[in-house]
Amino acid sequence: MNYVDAKPYAYPLPENLNQLALVIIDMQRDFMEPGGFGDALGNDVLRLQAIVPTLKDLLSTFRQLQLPVVHTLECHAPDLSDCPPSKQERGKGSLKIGDEGPMGRILVKGEPGNGIIPELEPIAGEIVIYKPGKGAFYNTPLSELLQEKGITHLLLTGVTTEVCVQTTMREANDRGYECLMVEDCTESYFPEFKQATLEMVTAQGGIVGWTAPAAAIKAALV
Repeated sequence: MNYVDAKPYAYPLPENLNQLALVIIDMQRDFMEPGGFGDALGNDVLRLQAIVPTLKDLLSTFRQLQLPVVHTLECHAPDLSDCPPSKQERGKGSLKIGDEGPMGRILVKGEPGNGIIPELEPIAGEIVIYKPGKGAFYNTPLSELLQEKGITHLLLTGVTTEVCVQTTMREANDRGYECLMVEDCTESYFPEFKQATLEMVTAQGGIVGWTAPAAAIKAALV
């Protein structure tokens, strides 16, 4: 059995690496680029772009090894039937979910702004999950798809660390998955929130899971 040099202690990889999936959360234009939802909420979206090269490299490793990859996109139906009014109204930003923005309607499935950034665009055979909530398991087929493929271990990446990434990790933890958050492949608009999340994950002997940098994962895989 191989291990990843991780916090709070070594992360055991499954003997069958096909049971390990890379989960890339919400690397979509609405959160990553000016004119999207993140920008409308007053955030410095350029902060998130710092992780793209490292995440792209890790994704390339998974593709070379032909290991499972999951992409998620937070989005809603055009009629917003799956968007609670409480979510739509929250934040009081300049643009709300469903409003017309520079990249089309905000957080609406199929709009230009809802697409994954070109550097990380999914390829054939990779799972793409459209999620109406912050967690990737809520109201999606993710759990069933992972079970069908026999996946037991998840590497969590993407944005934002303390919202959709952490929510998904906690959902996965409750479902029995062995979860590791990749430290330099996740980012927040608020650096202190990212740091706090990493510490919460590994506290109390890894009560939610593990964290490690991408280089440690690659060293254990190749």
